[in-house]
Amino acid sequence: MGEVITIGLDIAKSVFQAHGVDEAGAVVIRKRVSRAKLLEFFAKLQPCLVGIEACPAAHHWGRELQALGRTVKLMPPSYVKAYLKRSKNDANDAAAICEAATRPSMRFVPIETKEQQAALMLHRARQLLVRQRTMLSNSIRGHLAELGIVSAKGRKGTGALLEIIADAEDGRVPQAARGILDVLARQYSALGAEIGSIDRSIAAWHRSCEASRRLEEIPGIGPIVATALVAEIGDWKAFGSGRNLAAWIGLVPKQQSSGGKDKLGSITKQGNRYLRWLLVAGAMAVIRYAQKHGTLKRPWLGRLMERRPTKLAAVALANKMARMAWAIIVHGDRYREPKPLLAA
Repeated sequence: MGEVITIGLDIAKSVFQAHGVDEAGAVVIRKRVSRAKLLEFFAKLQPCLVGIEACPAAHHWGRELQALGRTVKLMPPSYVKAYLKRSKNDANDAAAICEAATRPSMRFVPIETKEQQAALMLHRARQLLVRQRTMLSNSIRGHLAELGIVSAKGRKGTGALLEIIADAEDGRVPQAARGILDVLARQYSALGAEIGSIDRSIAAWHRSCEASRRLEEIPGIGPIVATALVAEIGDWKAFGSGRNLAAWIGLVPKQQSSGGKDKLGSITKQGNRYLRWLLVAGAMAVIRYAQKHGTLKRPWLGRLMERRPTKLAAVALANKMARMAWAIIVHGDRYREPKPLLAA
């Protein structure tokens, strides 16, 4: 047996599985390693290639192993699954990772820095709190609807219901129910304050990031979307074109093509769900503005809105926004308004 040149590492919470092969592909190492002894285990080996399935914790171990002089490659789990043989267990998973890491056609995930992960924590925490606030709003609306009290949609409608709950003289709300509704109302207000605090942190990070400020110049992209793009996409040059980036986000149609006949369907919805949601929401804001003020600035969007439904046009615009973002970052450029606007 020769020296280990490639190791597939199946990470877990406490016990990791390592599968190492030599240059000829013969198995040299098949071992379970505890979390506390993982770095000690790799420090005793010669420099080698280490393959890991991409997940939030994989970026930490990637940085640690790179500090030891190892070459680390992270891979999407869905791409590794094709190399899994027979039953799924830790040993077979590690062998599949080891095999996938050596394939020339494999696609790899860049290792995120601590700064990127910190920015993403802000976004994930904000998304969680927004979801909880929506749940509380729906709960308040549902309870009051049982009493025949309804309001308009949106935050203004919820605000009107909170005023009813706070008014002790309002006889429509029984005293027995007012106590628990007051608890929900306080939770709703507290979540709003916490979301505002996170928004201020994101805005501060946005102001300190030159790339994020340039992305904000694109219509439909604000500080939230810009910082999410910068944090999620570490190495923009890993994508050969803006179309590749849009495909990675999941803003391209599915293909069911065969025999030279192309058949395109709805968007794939693969890739980064959070970025896709933000870009489509930003595109909808641009379309709503265009519906009110006209599309003289963006004749392409006007023609698209005439022949396609609004939401389909929003997805197409989100695809265009992703491609523009790639061009701005990779080429060091800035957003420029379309020529028809300048001529007007």
